[in-house]
Amino acid sequence: MKKRMGTAAALAAGVALVGLPAAGQPAPVTSWTLTAPGTSLAPTPAAHIVLDRGRLTLSVTRGATTVLEPSALGVETANGDLTQGLKVTGFSQRPVHDEYPTTTGKRLQHAYDAAETTLDVKGPGGAFAVVVRVSRDGVAYRYVFDTPKWVTVVGEASEFAVPQAADSFLLPFDNGRSDYESIHVHKPVAQQDLIEYGYPALFHVGDTWLSVLESDLNGSYAGSRLTLTPQHRFRLTLGDPAEVAKGPLATPWRAMIVGDLATVTQSDLSTDLASPAKIADTSWIKPGAGAWSWWSEGTGDLALQEKYVDLAAKEGWAYNLVDSGWNAAWVPDLVAYAKQRGVGIWLWADAKITDTDSEREKNFKQYADWGVAGLKIDFVESERQDRTRWYDAVLAAAAKEHLMVNFHGAPIPRGIQRTWPNVMSVEAVKGAEGTKPKPGRVPFPIEHYLTLPFTRNLSGSMDFTPVTFSGVRPTSDGGELALSVLFESGVQHFADSVASYDAHPVAERLLKGIPTAWDDTRLLAGDPGKLAVIARRSGAQWYVGALAAGPATRLDAPLDFLPPGDWLAEIYGDGADGRLQVTTQRVTSGGVLTVPVAANGGFAARLCVAAAGAPTCP
Repeated sequence: MKKRMGTAAALAAGVALVGLPAAGQPAPVTSWTLTAPGTSLAPTPAAHIVLDRGRLTLSVTRGATTVLEPSALGVETANGDLTQGLKVTGFSQRPVHDEYPTTTGKRLQHAYDAAETTLDVKGPGGAFAVVVRVSRDGVAYRYVFDTPKWVTVVGEASEFAVPQAADSFLLPFDNGRSDYESIHVHKPVAQQDLIEYGYPALFHVGDTWLSVLESDLNGSYAGSRLTLTPQHRFRLTLGDPAEVAKGPLATPWRAMIVGDLATVTQSDLSTDLASPAKIADTSWIKPGAGAWSWWSEGTGDLALQEKYVDLAAKEGWAYNLVDSGWNAAWVPDLVAYAKQRGVGIWLWADAKITDTDSEREKNFKQYADWGVAGLKIDFVESERQDRTRWYDAVLAAAAKEHLMVNFHGAPIPRGIQRTWPNVMSVEAVKGAEGTKPKPGRVPFPIEHYLTLPFTRNLSGSMDFTPVTFSGVRPTSDGGELALSVLFESGVQHFADSVASYDAHPVAERLLKGIPTAWDDTRLLAGDPGKLAVIARRSGAQWYVGALAAGPATRLDAPLDFLPPGDWLAEIYGDGADGRLQVTTQRVTSGGVLTVPVAANGGFAARLCVAAAGAPTCP
């Protein structure tokens, strides 16, 4: 819910050089400096808006660091150009305080405070508003057309002029598939190719990290991407030649998470900016881990699926995913078999069978009547406006039948998991499907694994399908096991075979009942592409996932996040013989967990309050 705070004084916003020109004189430069509400000992972002000779620009600073150089604002509509000849006719501010739950993500309970400023703007093509929000972890803006008439947007001037010397991690965008299944390119901005890139885009500018993303996408607009121009400025590119919607129209938020690496990694800005949940009763939505036969043995028949149900039951996982190739003749029997063992069934579905209301109503009711828990909807492959409308229709129909959803072959989530809490995960990643053993296959670079926690996973749950010990991979066994914590996904599908998990009993000990919904997330150490150490809390227990690129070394996990008292740490890592081993340590808050790891290795740890005489966590 959104609440207005008592006074606009909470908005630390400055206004400079506001005035009307004398007759015959050019319009003065008008500027606004906008900051987050409250005070902070650490530097926080500030947004600087300037109206100069009829054009609006936005820049962003954090302390003495210019994170974003002056970048154009404005839109073009079918009625005219709203990027030049502009005048600001109104200025208003309000504080925003928002508290909301989610069913997945870095945490389940969220609080958001921001200073919101609205500039009413007129130009040769009509009128619109620029709405800017500044919070302690970022800056976001959107365009609003407050009219009941139809609005046709044919382009945006929106751009992100990140300093060219900044380091960058960019994902080349595949316009044909829109599935975000590429590997990030790590170079200074000045050296990146002049092509289209997907969100989130990550930058390191001096002492500050910047993640550029998009939030609150719905059927009134297509998803956008970033095009690097010859001037090395990132220009926002629309997904369609024109976005047509019945007013009033608010575009998606163009958002920037700004801060140190921990602030960026832990930020909820993607969901903070999204529309509130459209599902009131979420009691039937249950995140959890799942078995998945397709990666190792295909879909097979009823007997094979019963084998993987047994695996899920043994490991304490909530689900078994039945991928492409299932047979309606045996699915009801499988659901009944799984129910007896406390396991739910997910079914794969081609997006083509969800195109119309009648198809959705018929098919979703059938799946629900069988007792299916969720659907993996595949081959979405678009983020154009007709597809963003489709998302709302599909998710409403699925919610009616109490079906959770996992989208594959799909673009990234943009806050959708707040608006539609039945979305458990989205692929949108070059994941473990590409590690299935086959002749000539080479491992992904280890840097790929170590970039994702700071890029793709910032936009929402990511169905990488990790912990494939028999896969073609660069990770040590300890590093592979660490992915179960490093990668966040509301439904976490562990993709390896029954035999492989049986051969790794130490891994099974950690994976038994491992959470996939977290109460808190902390970055303990990180260097995108090189190192990630992340802690996540579930109830009273904490889990740590750590992975490092390069030769064998020792990794440190600072334990400042632990409450006072004695704690027991179960550490699952690489032994001297290269096989997984589990060791235990007694630790306290403020200490450091130091663990030796193999080349391209890591570890996972579970931490619990040390009970008297207990050698392990319960």
